[in-house]
Amino acid sequence: MDSTDQVIEGCAVVVVDERLGEVLPAAAVPALRRAAAVLAEEGAPAEALGAEAAPPPAELLRRAAAEPLVLAVLRSDSEAARALAGAGAPVIAAERPAGAELLDAVGVMDRLRSPGGCPWDAEQTHDSLRRHLVEETYELLDAIEDGDRATMREELGDVLLQVLFHARVAAEHSADPFDVDTVAADLVSKLVSRHPHVFAAGAAEHDPESAYQRWDELKQREKRRESVVDGVPTGQPAVALAAKLVQRARRAGLPDDLLPAGDGSTGDVLLATAAGSSAAGEDPEDLLRAAALRFAAQVRAAEARARRNGAELTEQDWRAFWSPTG
Repeated sequence: MDSTDQVIEGCAVVVVDERLGEVLPAAAVPALRRAAAVLAEEGAPAEALGAEAAPPPAELLRRAAAEPLVLAVLRSDSEAARALAGAGAPVIAAERPAGAELLDAVGVMDRLRSPGGCPWDAEQTHDSLRRHLVEETYELLDAIEDGDRATMREELGDVLLQVLFHARVAAEHSADPFDVDTVAADLVSKLVSRHPHVFAAGAAEHDPESAYQRWDELKQREKRRESVVDGVPTGQPAVALAAKLVQRARRAGLPDDLLPAGDGSTGDVLLATAAGSSAAGEDPEDLLRAAALRFAAQVRAAEARARRNGAELTEQDWRAFWSPTG
């Protein structure tokens, strides 16, 4: 019997992900019970098992081939793990849970913010980061509108960075600290409590509209708001604000004939337009943005025609080179 056969029969490798802390794969439990010797690398969660320190890869390979029932607990990035797997040792590893990479993201953010990290990151505050959050959100919206999935993935990361950054800054608050785990726990609690049709026994919601309405009812009850328009963020763009206020009021039963009619100032006309769009199930912010982008395309097209013709773009030239279709 050659050494490879001995390794296959006599040794197993438990690969652990150090990001998950003192966690061993459940599938490793039977192997742990059978093992005559457990050898663990530094940093691998096996101290509670009374494991011996694992020797260097070459010695570990020799010992695994010579001794029956040796179990090696190794890190996922370990040279020894690769050597034993290459020699034919069965590998026991837990599938990484969704979100495992977020642990790395939190760790990087902590290092950037800690002493010895980045000076710029270290001096940021909630207020100084506000504009970055807005900018990154709009960049993500652009990527979604363009259907650019590579850019969308990047911009989602940038928005996630803002969440991690604010949570890390919040953890340093002297009077009322909270961290990213608190943020995540609050989110989980909210998602579960506002989806009783998913997480609790009872009648299920069978369509998106009733599920959304149920969410709104539970939200109003939890926050003990006196008005249906309480909690609408007033700092959002004006057209989006108008549409949201109208949406909230209509969901509460406000008749359409009481919506703004558009008589009076320009602001009243804009409010009426946003209200009508919202009542029709449209997003006036998106519609206005699309119209603005069409206008920008028309301007660029006229400028390009003028350049091709060597024109200076006087008022007459603008009219000559303008196209209502761009």
